[in-house]
Amino acid sequence: MIDDIKKDAIERMQKCVVALKNELKRLRTGRAHPSLLEHIRVEYYGNEVPINQVANVALEDARTITVTPWEKQMVQAIEKAIMKSDLGLMPATAGTVIRVPMPPLTEERRRDLAKVVRHEAESARVAVRNVRRDVMGDLKDLLKEKLVSQDDDRRAQDEIQKLTDKYVGEIDQVLAEKEKELMQV
Repeated sequence: MIDDIKKDAIERMQKCVVALKNELKRLRTGRAHPSLLEHIRVEYYGNEVPINQVANVALEDARTITVTPWEKQMVQAIEKAIMKSDLGLMPATAGTVIRVPMPPLTEERRRDLAKVVRHEAESARVAVRNVRRDVMGDLKDLLKEKLVSQDDDRRAQDEIQKLTDKYVGEIDQVLAEKEKELMQV
């Protein structure tokens, strides 16, 4: 029973770290990365679909993303979707290839992005702590129902706390890497 609770806690805490990494991928740094455009949705025959379902997204160089639509008539729709996104990017179309240059970030914008990154990391830490709280509640319920001994309960609580510390440490490491990438000129 306790093992099942621990496995569930590990799985949920890992999901918190993965969610943070996915959220941080969206943040634009000075460097181009195809995942920056992943969340952009394009109008395709009346449906909103992710950009990678209507075009090939690749890197041309360190500061340029190329988007090559699979259908020629999609060029306008993709260009419009990129401009409307919250990324502040200005695509340039050359025939059927859309080039998205990454403008260099100002110092002020870097600081603002660093604040956003810290906020996202704090949200992930809170999520991990919420998992710990839920698991600790489950352990208390088992103890009340006399399904586990006090020693097993205490041991399991210590292990859950160690897991929490481990995943909060991973979050801090991801945060440090992203801040370093942001402040790099």
